[in-house]
This record gives sequence, C-alpha cells and structure tokens, in this order.
Amino acid sequence: MRLDHLVEELGDQVTIEWKSFLLRPEPKTGDRDSFIEYTKSWLRPADMEPETTFTVWASDADQPSSSMPAQVAAKAVEALDPDRAPEFHRRLLAAYFTDNRNIGDQDVLLDIVEEAGIDRQQLQEVAEARSQEFTQQVIDEHNSAMNQGITGVPTVVFEGSFGVPGAQPVETYVQLIERVQAKKQELASADDENE
Repeated sequence: MRLDHLVEELGDQVTIEWKSFLLRPEPKTGDRDSFIEYTKSWLRPADMEPETTFTVWASDADQPSSSMPAQVAAKAVEALDPDRAPEFHRRLLAAYFTDNRNIGDQDVLLDIVEEAGIDRQQLQEVAEARSQEFTQQVIDEHNSAMNQGITGVPTVVFEGSFGVPGAQPVETYVQLIERVQAKKQELASADDENE
C-alpha cells in the first residue's frame, strides 16, 4: 500500500520492481498451532498499516509449506501479462495475509491468477513451459538479496545500492528518493566538470 502511495505521489519519478525473497525456500510442514501462533505477529504490522488487513490464520486451509510456488507464479504472470502483475501481487498478498489461503497450492494460485483478470490456462502453459527458468530467476533474486545483506521483507532497495528494511512511512521513502536524486545530480555535475 505504501509503495502504491509513493507511485501516486511521485509518478514517473519512481518505478517499483518486485524481487523474490524466499521466506520458506525449502518445503517445510510445521505444526499448525505454531504457525497460527506465528501469524499473531502479523497484528503488529496491521496496527501500522491501516489500509491493509492482516488476519491471524483462522482458515481450515493448510498453511503454505514453501514460498517458491507463489514466487514462480509471480514470475510467470510478469512474463505473460506484465500490466496485470501488480494486481496479481496485491491479490496474492491479500490471499495469504487477509484471506488465509494456501498460496503454496497450485489450484489456489491459479484461482488468484483468474481473480487478477489473467487467463488461467495461458498462465499455466507459460508456467509449465518456463518452470526451470522462473525457478532459477527466483533463486537468483533471493541469493542476490542475501548477498546485499537483506534478511527479511519488506526491504526497499533504492537504485540497486542501499536497502531500507521494514515498512517505512511514505514521507521517508520520498526523502530518500530526493537524496538519491540529489546525489546522482551531484555526481553527474562532478563528471561534467572533470571532462
């Protein structure tokens, strides 16, 4: 939500590019009671982000055992219909954090694809045909994030150079973008003077 507001405020000055970060890289089925207890930690960010809804897991659905299927599905959506990728991303987050749906389940993911206005069959074909490519892309992005010192989500990386962990107020992001732009202009001016 905050990044949506940032785009609304700054328009073409900012581009959001979502990258993969695997919270559960390897499939792992844990104790349901422990998972439900873990989801209570979602209430803290819920208090800080009034425009979103975080729900303690109350669904009969199993919890996801890995975040890889959702990440691969997101890459397939980006490849098939990049204009709808942001809508898919929003719906994916809502499916997990609000509706308590198992986003590790292929049928659930395909339902979310349809809800985002994307052709289910086409997406399935693209995902199957390019599964290894998308999986490798997810792994590479995750490893790149780890190499940059990123250890969790959300982390916003500006100009590929420095990351800001945790959800920050929009004003903080605006100030950081202004600083990055000023530094780029300063460096460009210095380069011009040296030529």
